[in-house]
Amino acid sequence: MTPLELLAPAKNLACGMAAIDHGADAVYIGAPKYGARAAVGNSIGDIRKLCEYAHPYGVKIYVTLNTIVYDSELEEIHRLIDQLAEIGVDAILVQDMGLLQFLQDKPFEIHASTQTDNRTAEKVRWLQQVGFTRAVLARELSAEEIAGIHRQVPDMELEVFVHGALCVSYSGICYASQHCFQRSANRGECAQFCRMRFSLVDADGVEVERERYLLSLKDMNQSDNLEKLISAGAVSFKIEGRLKDVAYVKNVTAAYSERLNAFIRKHPENYCRASKGHCEYTFSPNLNRTFNRGYTTYFVNGRQPDIASFDTPKAVGEFVGKVKEIRSDSFNVAGTASFANGDGLCFQNADRQFEGLRANRVVGNRIYPYKMPAGLRPGMALYRNNDQEFERVLSKPSATRKIAITIALRAVDDGFELSAGDVSLHFAADHQLAQKSPRENLIRQLSKLGDTIYECSEVDIPDDFNYFIPNSQLSDMRRQLVDALSMPRCEVKKARVGVPPALGNLSYLNNISNHLSASFYGADELSAFELRGGDGPIMQCRHCLRYALGYCVKHGGRRPEWHEPLSLVLGDGRRFRLEFDCQHCQMNVYASTR
Repeated sequence: MTPLELLAPAKNLACGMAAIDHGADAVYIGAPKYGARAAVGNSIGDIRKLCEYAHPYGVKIYVTLNTIVYDSELEEIHRLIDQLAEIGVDAILVQDMGLLQFLQDKPFEIHASTQTDNRTAEKVRWLQQVGFTRAVLARELSAEEIAGIHRQVPDMELEVFVHGALCVSYSGICYASQHCFQRSANRGECAQFCRMRFSLVDADGVEVERERYLLSLKDMNQSDNLEKLISAGAVSFKIEGRLKDVAYVKNVTAAYSERLNAFIRKHPENYCRASKGHCEYTFSPNLNRTFNRGYTTYFVNGRQPDIASFDTPKAVGEFVGKVKEIRSDSFNVAGTASFANGDGLCFQNADRQFEGLRANRVVGNRIYPYKMPAGLRPGMALYRNNDQEFERVLSKPSATRKIAITIALRAVDDGFELSAGDVSLHFAADHQLAQKSPRENLIRQLSKLGDTIYECSEVDIPDDFNYFIPNSQLSDMRRQLVDALSMPRCEVKKARVGVPPALGNLSYLNNISNHLSASFYGADELSAFELRGGDGPIMQCRHCLRYALGYCVKHGGRRPEWHEPLSLVLGDGRRFRLEFDCQHCQMNVYASTR
């Protein structure tokens, strides 16, 4: 039986608890510092509370320590790791290999963050050899490539991203933000260079594209590809979003939880969920009604067109109809969607720019904006990127998660035995024969699980059980059983760090930023881009502008008329040379020049 894990994001304790309530099997959350989202650190106290909330469900808590670390920070992060070891976290996500010696023999697993650039079987095998139990694979891999890694390293857990924002560069080797703004993506401070507007210019200065978001990708949505990813060997399915709000976490977690459950119902002999409990929702999960830039399946089925969002880096949302009639203060919409006061809407104007508006008042399908947008025209497609009614529902308690149990009561020589699941408790007591059948009362009293996380699906009592037990004693027995069931019983695995095989050809791409990391690799110097720069690409992308614009001859496109090299040009004049590595089907971006 293969457990399947839905892994949800948490920017804070409230988001983490909501993820658990809505069906997550595991939650990843940032430590106070040194996580790849520097803006969302969490206190040790809050992470402890999240562990205590999660573990009765069998839900695991993973903490991100996945930035590179400088020598001056090693003592602090060592103390932080010791604190995390004391509060019961289940795994640490790591990028910096210098941290491995602090993790030796700690009571949690070590997961290789996607920041370690995990895109080949050779890299995944190397990670396993040095002590990692799981690799978070690069988002760019196809199902076929994932299956190949699984075949070659079958006993390594593989975690894949299934939903959320996409980085245009392979994670861990993007230095554009550091180069342009001195904000390192490897330090959790990405300035989102890829969401900026560029012109595309050829070697002769001819403008191929003017001021478009050429590196801005749509959001990933693999909800229809879970079976394919499971068949490829992935066991953990990760939702991106440690900067997202609680409504996003609730909706997306619930949507994927339902998809996983549907798959398991078709294959009950082979797969199960990695945690316990079933959820009931007050809403219908809908991925189109939450933050998104438009959706793509990215490379899971091989290279696909239309993975980028050239016209806007912002949320587009759900298509809700077309503009029909425009008046001086309002317009109506042809479609079946219903609207609410305060809805956020947007449309693409004649200049291919997205304009937004807010519905001040709604009467049926007629919308009265706060201000009529000048670019709105009949026939234009309308999108909703802020759904007030959906947000209202999600702002309230919107799910309950219960673990169904069968409670069994037995008489033993010196008292009674009460059990559920793998917990069995003995209660010493005299046997007192009942004057009338106690069965109905026993079932009623033992089923009263109230506001606990459990619900009683059955009370198993032998037909010949005919003993009187006072209600007060039954209540105490039931309470002790629930307390015992709620005690964490997850297997604790100690981290084991091995000796790394030699890699050779070390460079800035290894992100060596402290002496412990240098020692680990056998390097003579600290070579991190943040410390020394680098003469190679500042981004390596599977997204290719030749292909996206229809000029990849290898994939059936027309032959380009421009003269290479092409350059991306920012509004302030900074240029970034593009290199098309067709052998590896990759686009490299090089540092800017004037």
